[in-house]
Amino acid sequence: MTATIPSDDLVVLLGEDGEPCGTAPRRTVHGATTPLHLAFSCYLFSPAGLLLVTRRALGKTAWPGVWTNSFCGHPRPGEPMADAIARHAWTELGVEVEDVEQLLPDFRYRATDAGGVVENEMCPVWFAVTDQEPRPNPAEVAELRWVETVDLGRAVASAGWAFSPWMVEQVQQLAELVPGGPARLARAS
Repeated sequence: MTATIPSDDLVVLLGEDGEPCGTAPRRTVHGATTPLHLAFSCYLFSPAGLLLVTRRALGKTAWPGVWTNSFCGHPRPGEPMADAIARHAWTELGVEVEDVEQLLPDFRYRATDAGGVVENEMCPVWFAVTDQEPRPNPAEVAELRWVETVDLGRAVASAGWAFSPWMVEQVQQLAELVPGGPARLARAS
C-alpha cells in the first residue's frame, strides 16, 4: 500500500537562514532536488520511560521500511508545532500526547535514500509522553517497538545503517545534550 498525500497538504519552505519563504504541496518536495523545508521529529515515551521506535511503512516515499524515531511530520503553514505534533501522533499512531518538550530546536539535515529521494529539512526534535497503546496507521507505520533508551543507543552505535539517518544524528546530539537523562541514547556502548 502506498501512502497517499492529500493534494492540499502544504509544507513551509525555508531560506538558508531558516526563515519561511513560501509554501509547496508536500507531494512535490521530496525528490531528487528537495528544497529546504520545515519538519519535526518526535520521540514518544511511555510513563514508564520506554521509547517508541517505528519502522516506516513500505509505501513511504522516503526511507520505506527503515526503523526510525516514533514519528515525524511537517507543520502546515501557520500551524503551531505542538498542534502539528498532536495531529501526526493521532494520524500515524492513534494516540494523544502530553508533556511535549523541544530538545533540539536547530536540528537540520540533508540525506539521500537508496531510491534517490532527498530529505532536506530544518527538523526540530521533540519529546512527548503518551499513556495510550498505539494503533498504527499501516500507510505510515509497518511495525513498532517499545524499547529501553540504552538498548536503542547500543543498536544505533553498532548498526547505524539500519536506522534513518536523521535519527542516528539526533540520537548522537541528544546523548550529548542530556547524557544522564532519558536522552542517553548513544552513550551506551
